[in-house]
Amino acid sequence: MKKIFKFILVILCMLTIFFFSSDTGDESSKKSGFFVAIVQDIIGNKLDEKDTETVTFIVRKTAHFTIYFLLGFLLINLFREYFVIDKKMFFILILLCMLYACSDEIHQSFVLNRTGKIEDVFLDTVGASLGIFAYKKMFLKKKTTK
Repeated sequence: MKKIFKFILVILCMLTIFFFSSDTGDESSKKSGFFVAIVQDIIGNKLDEKDTETVTFIVRKTAHFTIYFLLGFLLINLFREYFVIDKKMFFILILLCMLYACSDEIHQSFVLNRTGKIEDVFLDTVGASLGIFAYKKMFLKKKTTK
């Protein structure tokens, strides 16, 4: 049952990424705008156009990083049930996340008012890699040498 739950979590994370990427440019901007408004409320004043663009950029890139961090974290958690997690497996996990990021950006390029960006693939891969390494640091025991 535990393995199935872990698998479902990975699939749900991937579906979340897919559905966010399916949003048109306008829908995506509205979602980002919600978080930009929260930032404006926190700082207590209206942002000018340039600052709004900067905050929007940061919100969007943080979303990329965070969801792929979660994907990497969940993926290693699942793979740990079936494989020994060694250096080769770390490379495979990072590669799988990178390939999903590539497919996500290709998917976005077919959505109205959206584009696929190679820099987003890089950011997604970094997020996933850090999620994988965070999991390793927290849950995988180090090998002791004598």
